[in-house]
Amino acid sequence: MGHAFSDTLGRIPIRWKLAGGSALLTLIILCGFAVAVGVLTTQRIQDDFEQDVREAADQLREDYTVVKYLRLEDGFGRLRGYKILAARPSLDTFVSGAADDAHARIISPSTRQVLRKTKGAPDLGPPLAKTVKYEDMLVENRAITLRDGGQLFVQFARPKDAVSATAQRVRLFLVGGVIGGAGLALLAGLMIARRAMSPIISLTETARDIERTRDPARRIDLGGLPDDEVTDLARTLDGMLQALSAARGEQEAMLVRQREFVADASHELRTPLTSVLANLDFLAETLTGDQGDAAASALRSSHRMRRLVQDLLLLARADARRVTAHEPLDVADVLVEVASELEPMTQGHEISVDAQHAYVDGARDELHRLALNLMENAVKHTPDGTHIRATVARDNGIVRLTVADDGPGIPSDLRDKVFERFVRGEGDRGGSFGLGLSIVRAVAESHGGSVALESDNGHGTTFVVTLPSAESHNS
Repeated sequence: MGHAFSDTLGRIPIRWKLAGGSALLTLIILCGFAVAVGVLTTQRIQDDFEQDVREAADQLREDYTVVKYLRLEDGFGRLRGYKILAARPSLDTFVSGAADDAHARIISPSTRQVLRKTKGAPDLGPPLAKTVKYEDMLVENRAITLRDGGQLFVQFARPKDAVSATAQRVRLFLVGGVIGGAGLALLAGLMIARRAMSPIISLTETARDIERTRDPARRIDLGGLPDDEVTDLARTLDGMLQALSAARGEQEAMLVRQREFVADASHELRTPLTSVLANLDFLAETLTGDQGDAAASALRSSHRMRRLVQDLLLLARADARRVTAHEPLDVADVLVEVASELEPMTQGHEISVDAQHAYVDGARDELHRLALNLMENAVKHTPDGTHIRATVARDNGIVRLTVADDGPGIPSDLRDKVFERFVRGEGDRGGSFGLGLSIVRAVAESHGGSVALESDNGHGTTFVVTLPSAESHNS
């Protein structure tokens, strides 16, 4: 659970983290402020409410005068109660001026008889103390003395719902203020974070452009950036890019020199190898016995070495961008020559050629090597009895040279590597160097074309070379 939460949090953009953190901190501060203000305000509202009720009760006691009353006694002269005949002011008049929700009563403490009350006044309880919270009412009791020394009580009351409603409105206002303040803090944080992150966004876009173009020579625009940590980061990245650009230039120069050296060395090796081959060929023909066998073995190894040198020379020229002179030639003629050359070595394979005349601008030796490597690859890596089909076709300015077989196919783990150098599959019966298909790709690309592989295990292999057609010779 913790790991999943950490992953989710890690995917949140930094500007949202900054704005969210600011909003959360603001929310915490506002919550504390709201709680304190709410408690103090509610208490003050409660105190003001009680104070208003007390003052109204005191005022009623001072203003209320019993002008005429009747003392009620029993047969033994004992007080049985009072009956108010005239009094001022009217309780309804006084209460309407004090508060809309107030109530008042005149009550006899001994008999608890209600002598006067406002319209709709509820039961306010007995006058046991000066201030009483009776049910949902705050009741203030005040004594008034009659002329005969007797006492009556004035009860003034207001429901506590009024102060509760006011306190609830205050709480809602504070909650709304907290939420609104946190929301504004979030928006302000997003604006500030976006402004603060804009230089980093610019750095990210520049880095993506460099990743896409692979050009470390690109510079980072430092104009308009404030002198802060982001600018220091930008300067550091710009310096790193300059160092990488310089290192890349040095590396490319070194690779160019290396390719030139390999191409020159491979070219220079051809002359001594030709001389060695001629001498070994002469020795193999003139010597007999063990010496003749040794000379023949050396001759075979030298032929193999010459083939390797020629392959390396071709690849080195391609790496060094050395272009061999091109001329218009018919790819069909090249394919027929290769098939004729391989016919004695097919080892039981069935080869069929369907070549439509198609001209390209190319180097005959290199295209010959391309077709030869594809067909040799099919012969070497398929069992006897495999059918190999080689075709040449022209379509909309494109020449396609296709070599397909119905052999076992190429394993899936080798399909992405077959065009790399020195890669050989299991069961290679030809003793190859693993350069054949890399030469195919190098020749195709040096002629402005490409090569593609189609293969499934157990369903054969197909190589398709596409080359731009020389239209003037195809018309």
